[in-house]
Amino acid sequence: MTDDSNSFALEFRLRDLDRDLHTRFTDCVFVLQKVLSNYKLLFPEYTDHSELHSLTVIDFCNTLIGKQLDRLNKNEIYVLLCSCYFHDTGMGITKKDYEAFSRVIDFGDYFEKHPNASVSEQIRDFHNEYSGLFIRKYAELFEFPSQAHLEAIIQISRGHRKTDLMDENVYPIELPTPDGETICLPYLAAMIRLADEIDVTAARSSKLLYDLEAITDEHQLFEHKRHRAVRDLIIGRDSFTLMIDDSDPVINEMITRMADKMQRTLDSCRDAVNGRTPFEITQSRIVLCPI
Repeated sequence: MTDDSNSFALEFRLRDLDRDLHTRFTDCVFVLQKVLSNYKLLFPEYTDHSELHSLTVIDFCNTLIGKQLDRLNKNEIYVLLCSCYFHDTGMGITKKDYEAFSRVIDFGDYFEKHPNASVSEQIRDFHNEYSGLFIRKYAELFEFPSQAHLEAIIQISRGHRKTDLMDENVYPIELPTPDGETICLPYLAAMIRLADEIDVTAARSSKLLYDLEAITDEHQLFEHKRHRAVRDLIIGRDSFTLMIDDSDPVINEMITRMADKMQRTLDSCRDAVNGRTPFEITQSRIVLCPI
């Protein structure tokens, strides 16, 4: 549950600060709606990664940023909003792009640990990297204002998972823009990472999108049941509280593991923001509350 008073705060603030950047953002959204829906071709039974998820991530960012919004400049707001829509584009890439991008991604020891990984599993596990490469390849289509904006959107989109937000080379505190402003990459990447991580409620597994009886993948079936069991999320100043239905022991165990992962993400984002930037994340705990 987010604070309705913050709804569309980022969008309205960008519109008021710079009409051109706001138009560039809305033009990106128009194109990306189709791109984001392509994830269903590879992941037909997966939880939502469409433009609806992007809207939810923006909504959470509005709440997480709160009163710190006045400290964000127009370029920071623009790249954050764009990144919220670009961060999952790697989930729906074409076969041709998959083959080209896979030749340059550093997979480390992934295939040693996952020798039987399917193409869809590989894309899912590295979709942030595929997203970054998608953005770079098709940058001209989206008419980013400058190279600095492009690099910021790539790194913030990549940063919604796995990347090291403490890396000063990849996530500088002040990335200069042509108009003399700077972009605080670790803060914006932490916002999108945290917002993405807390999108875990039943709304992401809407019965309007999925009929549980029709899901054939057992793992995804349990994933949807886990989402259904998280009835609400309350964002407080000090914590994120998950209101859960704990009636199913198996699903309850999955929720506990999910909450542990959320706590690790919160800790890493908090360390990066509070330790490296002039901004602040006040929440420090993930709380499970049975209903």
